[in-house]
Amino acid sequence: MKDTIAQVRSYDGSVQLLMVNQFTINLGFYMLMPYLATYLAGPLGLAGWLVGLILGVRNFSQQGMFLIGGTLADRLGYKPMIIAGLVLRTVGFATLGLVESVPALLAASAATGLAGALFNPASRAYLAADAGERRVEAFALFNVFYQAGILLGPLVGLILTGVDFGVTCLVAAGIFAILSVIQIRALPARRPDHPGTSDGLREGVLQQWRGIFSNRPFLLFSLAMVGSYVMSFQVYLSLPLEVRRLGGEGRFGTAAVAFLFAASGLSTIVFQTKITAWCKARMEPGRALTWGLLAMGAAFVPLLLASAVPVPDGGAGLWVLAGLPPALSALLLALGTMIIYPFEMDTIVRLAGDRLVATHYGLYNTICGIGITVGNLLTGIALDAARNAEVPALPWVALGLLGLACAAALYALHRTGRLSPSRAEGGRQAVTA
Repeated sequence: MKDTIAQVRSYDGSVQLLMVNQFTINLGFYMLMPYLATYLAGPLGLAGWLVGLILGVRNFSQQGMFLIGGTLADRLGYKPMIIAGLVLRTVGFATLGLVESVPALLAASAATGLAGALFNPASRAYLAADAGERRVEAFALFNVFYQAGILLGPLVGLILTGVDFGVTCLVAAGIFAILSVIQIRALPARRPDHPGTSDGLREGVLQQWRGIFSNRPFLLFSLAMVGSYVMSFQVYLSLPLEVRRLGGEGRFGTAAVAFLFAASGLSTIVFQTKITAWCKARMEPGRALTWGLLAMGAAFVPLLLASAVPVPDGGAGLWVLAGLPPALSALLLALGTMIIYPFEMDTIVRLAGDRLVATHYGLYNTICGIGITVGNLLTGIALDAARNAEVPALPWVALGLLGLACAAALYALHRTGRLSPSRAEGGRQAVTA
């Protein structure tokens, strides 16, 4: 931990602040969002379809607006978009805790999603710009703070929600309000080094977008990486369902699911920087990404092997079968993500040619967000089909093959030079054409 703190202190104050920001953003977000559905369906008594609609509006307003948020950050500067997103989330979270009407809840949910679309691309582009040649290491540290917020947020939220969910919402809103004031006072103004000009004239938004959509290496990379997000999301989808399928909904099932989240987050906090340093010293970014995707695909092998074991009627054998394979899978998914994330963020900057970086991050997040939605739908279908046909191995085979396919696609991009800086420059020329 001392080494991590020393690494953080070696960066400029703006980079340090962005890392602390991400921890605090995730703390405030995850102390509220895991309990929102229960609040809407329970104390407010909303129908299931309304709960799904409210949550879906939040997700759509964030994923669908990432490109807009990134574009605004490149044109107006990173700091204004970070502050605007934090203020908007403050308003959205406070509204969730104070209103009960469906229209107001829908508006608040949309505001919290749009907030993420504003500050996420801007903060990542800002971090990449100020970290300079140390981008990979900076994003590794960024992921440590990111995971720490995810780990601590639900625990704080559980305590506050035990008092009242409205209290949770207002405390989360207060956190974002304080964070907004800190950004206004302490975060230096930062504009992109290449603010979207061509022959001295500012390009139009549509012209910039046409250029980005013609950047084939970037688009191919984005599509190849979609599977990594689908696989990592299984910590929240298929792994908890598998634990509860075997271990039941009682105390054991709840504890085992909590352990999945804790193991994933703690392993990242402890090992992220060491794994990044090891990979950077021994392999090119394309190879690291390929190995990370292979590790994520291999994460479903323990579940595949466990599906061939007869399910015990009860006792310690059932607990081991219900808890150990999902835990191993969660750890392997965390390992793959630790390998991938810093090189993934750095590759986006290189493929953007250090130009319109926030816009590239925004489009990348949108592509991956669509992929997560489709992937989770297909995963759910596979889980249902496996249960109905009594073929428990089906979803794990499918997810393992997804990892292999993504790794093969990434390796092909690496081998053909599409992830190299020279190719990225080609993409930059396409952007300005």
